[in-house]
Amino acid sequence: MEMSKNRSNYHPQVLVRRLYDWVVHWAETPYAQPALFMIAFVESAFFPIPPDVLLIAMGVSASKKSLRYALICTLGSVTGGCFGYFIGMGLWGSMSEFFFTYIPNFTPELFEKVKDLYQDNAALALFTAGFTPIPYKIFTIAAGVAHIPLLTFVGASFVGRGLRFSIVGTGLYFLGPKMKVWIEKYFDKLTIAFTLLLVTGFLILKFIFH
Repeated sequence: MEMSKNRSNYHPQVLVRRLYDWVVHWAETPYAQPALFMIAFVESAFFPIPPDVLLIAMGVSASKKSLRYALICTLGSVTGGCFGYFIGMGLWGSMSEFFFTYIPNFTPELFEKVKDLYQDNAALALFTAGFTPIPYKIFTIAAGVAHIPLLTFVGASFVGRGLRFSIVGTGLYFLGPKMKVWIEKYFDKLTIAFTLLLVTGFLILKFIFH
């Protein structure tokens, strides 16, 4: 009986629920904004969870600050993107196996296709990856490997990421308190939708490169 209880503690929805509660806790501490910046930073280079989770959790707790949070999220994400860019430019030879082995869905085939996509329209590819559920981290590192001009990389990333997070922030600004009640009520369904959103990002990539 005790073993079954322990196993239930590691059920995906239980773990996500705990992560959500932990994230909301940061929204009530002096470290909420630095935490948001760091989550956005690492997600752009290697971390698998999008910063939207933390942005929304903070916004529903303090809706009038959500636009500031969106800006912090954008700055952290673009800065982290630059970190991924420089990994690709200077360290990819020694770090590629780590990404292919440990980062979910970061495959050699997909990586090579992203590099090929840059030959058509680098700015559009970066904007699309920054704005949509497509995994942005693959594009940041591939941009460095492909030697995309840094100005193009930063500009397209800032527009794509900024637009995405500002839309979320604006919604939170006007609907924050209502969204908090709604999220608490439908959290289990939202976790499923969130997972589907991540899967959709990779399906979009496969469709583009088919």
